[in-house]
Amino acid sequence: MSAVGQNIPHDSAVAHVTGESPFIDDLPPTFGEVLVDFVGSTTAHGRILGIDIAAARAVPGIVGVLTARDVPGHNEYGPIVRDDRVLADQTVRFHGEPVVLLIGESRSALAAAKHLVRIDVEPLPPILSIDAARAAESFLGPPRVIQCGDVDAALAAAEHVLDGVLTIGGQEHFYFEPQSALAYPEERGGLVIHSSTQHTSEVQAVVAEVCGLPFHRVTCICRRMGGGFGGKETQAAPIAAMAALAAQLTKRPARAVLGRDDDMAITGKRHPFRSWYKVGFTSEGNITALTVDHFSDGGCSTDLSPSVLERAMLHTDNGYFLPHARITGRVCRTNFPSNTAFRGFGGPQGVAVIENIIEEIAHAVGRDPADVRRLNCYGGAGRDTTPYGQIVRNNVLPALIDRLRHTSDYDRRRTAIDAANAHDPDVLRGLALTTVKFGISFTKRTLNQANALVNIYLDGTVLVATGATEMGQGVNTRLRQLVADELGIPYDWVHVAPTDTDKNNNTSPTAASCGTDLNGAAAIDACSRLRQRLAEFAATLFADPAAGFPASAEGVEFVDGHVRDRRIPSRCIGWRELVPKAYFERVNLGERGFYATPGVDFNRDTGRGNPFLYYTNGAAVAEVQIDRLTGELQVVRADLLMDAGVPINPGIDCGQIVGGFVQGMGWVTTEELKYDAEGRLLSHSPTTYKIPNISDLPPVFNVDLFPNPDNSVSLKRSKAVGEPPLLLGLSVWAAVKNALSYVAGDATVPLNLPATGEEILRRLTEAERMRESVSDPGQLVVRES
Repeated sequence: MSAVGQNIPHDSAVAHVTGESPFIDDLPPTFGEVLVDFVGSTTAHGRILGIDIAAARAVPGIVGVLTARDVPGHNEYGPIVRDDRVLADQTVRFHGEPVVLLIGESRSALAAAKHLVRIDVEPLPPILSIDAARAAESFLGPPRVIQCGDVDAALAAAEHVLDGVLTIGGQEHFYFEPQSALAYPEERGGLVIHSSTQHTSEVQAVVAEVCGLPFHRVTCICRRMGGGFGGKETQAAPIAAMAALAAQLTKRPARAVLGRDDDMAITGKRHPFRSWYKVGFTSEGNITALTVDHFSDGGCSTDLSPSVLERAMLHTDNGYFLPHARITGRVCRTNFPSNTAFRGFGGPQGVAVIENIIEEIAHAVGRDPADVRRLNCYGGAGRDTTPYGQIVRNNVLPALIDRLRHTSDYDRRRTAIDAANAHDPDVLRGLALTTVKFGISFTKRTLNQANALVNIYLDGTVLVATGATEMGQGVNTRLRQLVADELGIPYDWVHVAPTDTDKNNNTSPTAASCGTDLNGAAAIDACSRLRQRLAEFAATLFADPAAGFPASAEGVEFVDGHVRDRRIPSRCIGWRELVPKAYFERVNLGERGFYATPGVDFNRDTGRGNPFLYYTNGAAVAEVQIDRLTGELQVVRADLLMDAGVPINPGIDCGQIVGGFVQGMGWVTTEELKYDAEGRLLSHSPTTYKIPNISDLPPVFNVDLFPNPDNSVSLKRSKAVGEPPLLLGLSVWAAVKNALSYVAGDATVPLNLPATGEEILRRLTEAERMRESVSDPGQLVVRES
C-alpha cells in the first residue's frame, strides 16, 4: 500500500503530547556547563562612550564578560549585507540591542552581574516610524519596480479612480520555544552547536566566522524546533554565536536560552508596511490600472528585508489580473530590531493591499465584493499574465471561488446580513470572500536547491538525512512517506535523522513553503539510484537464461516490502532478504541525491521573469459580528477551500491550513505591537500581546481540499500549504471592513491592520460621522476621472 496520500500522523505527535520530545533547553546539563546572558541597550539609538564591566567580572560564579572587541572573528554578519552585529560596537541601534555578553555558572550569578554592568551612551535621535524614515530618507537598499502596460494613460482614461493608503502592522512570531542554542567545544578548537534554527548551514557559517574558525570545524544540529514561522531563519544565528563564544572562551559547554520577554524585545517581527495606492476601474468594478507604492519597516539592518519586500510586490496582484500596473517598493531603516522572515514572507502584506482595494471598489460601485473578485480573477488567454510576466498556469481560482461561494451558502448569508444590519442597533455583521494565489519557490534562484543522503542498513531499515528542519510542520513525516514509496517498503522502516551540517552541506533554509518540495525531490533522486542498483542486482537473482529469461532490471519492481519480476511474479524476494545479499556482493547501499528547481528565473533589475515553479491557490469566506458599543469582534464562521494538488499527507495539510489561517486571523485582528515613545516594546509577553486562543476560533469552521490532479510540475503533483493559508486570514479583516461599509453610507471607511477592538471602535465612530458628511477629511475619496 502506498504511504503517499495517507493520513499518517506527525512522526512526533505522540512525543509532543506526552512531553517526551526534547527541545534545546530539555537537553540535560553536562559537566561544567555554563550559562549565557547579555546586557542590552537602554536607548533606541546612541553612541557608546564607555562600558564598565569590572564589577560584573568580580561577581562569584561569573567566568566571562565579553564586549565586541573580544570577538575573535567577525562581529558583523548578515544573509544579504553584513550589517548585523552579535554585540553592539560604537553605536546602539535599537532598545535592548545586546552590548555585553555574560557567562556564568548559575542564573543568580548572571542576574547579579547584569545589574553591575555600566554602559555610557550618548543618545541620538531615533527613527521610529515609516513616515519618519521617509522624511529622513533613511532606507535599506535601492528602490524596486515591477510594472506592465501604460499605467498613467490607463489611469487617465479610467471611468473611476480611487486612492488611499493602507497601514499594516507587524506581528510577533510567538514560537513556543524561544531562541535557544547549546555549544559543545571539541578537540582542536572545533564546536558542535545544537540550535533551534530553520537554517543549519547559516548557523554553521555565522558561528564559524564569529569564532574565527573554518566552516568544517563547526557542526550545527537541529533535531526539531518548538515553532519557527520564519523567526528562526536568520535570527537563530546570533544566539548560537553567543553560546559558541562562551564555549570557545571557557572550553566548557555553554547554553544560551532567551527568556520570553528578552526574545520578544530583541528579535525582529513581520515587517510593518505603509502602502499608497491609486486604482482605476469601470462601473462594473473591473480594475483597469493600479499603482502601489510599498514602504516597509526593515528595522535597524538589512536582514532579509529586500527579499520580503520583493515578495510583497510579487503578490500585490494576488488572484487578480492587472492589465496596467506599477508596483514600487522601498525598505525603511528605523531604530527597531531588524525585522525578518515571517510565514508568508511579505506575501500577506502585498495581498492585504489588493484585497483592501477590492473591498473599496465594490463599495464604490455598489456591488457585492465577491462579484468584484470573481470579475477581476485571473482567467484564460489574455488574462493569465502577472505584472512581472509569468503565465498563471493550472489556474483553478475561478472554480475555487464558485465552489466556495456555493458550499458556504454565501448568497443566502449575505441577504440575511443585509437584513440584520438594517434593523439591529447593537450588533454589526460583515461577510467577505477572499482569495490567495501564492507563488512557491525561493525568489532567490540560488536557494532553490537541496541535497539528501539515503542509507540502507543490513536489516533493511533506511535512514534519510536532508537539510530540511522540523518545526512542527510535518516535513519529516512527508519525507518518510516519499522514501518509503520510492523503495516500496513500509513507512515504519524509514527514519529521518536530525538535520546536521556534517551530513548535508550548504543547505537552504526550511522556508518559502519549499521544505518538502526541495528536500523530498532530493531524497527521491537518491532513492532512484539505489533502486536502480538493487534492481540490477535482483535481476541477476531472478534470471533464468536457460528458460529464456535473461537478467532485466526493467522488469523489477519494489512493492510492499518485496522485490519481484513483473514477467514472472512468482520470482520474488523480500526486501530484508535482498539487502544483505546485495551487500555481500558489494552493492553500494548509500546514496546522495540532489535537486535544483527548474525554470525559475527572475531579473530584479527589469522586474520580469518566472520567480515561481507554481502557485498554490485558495479561498476563504469569513463572517464576523461586532459589538457596536465596544468594538468587540467575534468571528462566527469560516469556510476554507485550498488547492493542495494531490496531497502527500491530507491530514497534515489540513492541520497546516487550520494553523495558518488562525495565525493569519491573529495578525489581522488582535496581535498588535505597541511601543513607547522611546522605541521600547511594551507588548513583550503573553500578558500584553494577544495571540488567538481556543475561544477566538469560529464556532463554525469548515476546511476542505479542492481536488486538482493537474499540477504536473511539482513533487508527486502535490502543492505546498505551509504559508498560503495564512493569507486567507485576511478574509476576517475584509469582513470587518465590509461590516463598516454598512454604517458609512456612500463613504469609504479606511481600516488599519490589525483591526483590534480599539481600531474597530474608532472606525465605527468615523463611519457614523461619514454617513453624516461625505466631505469628512481623512476619508478615501472616489472621484470621476
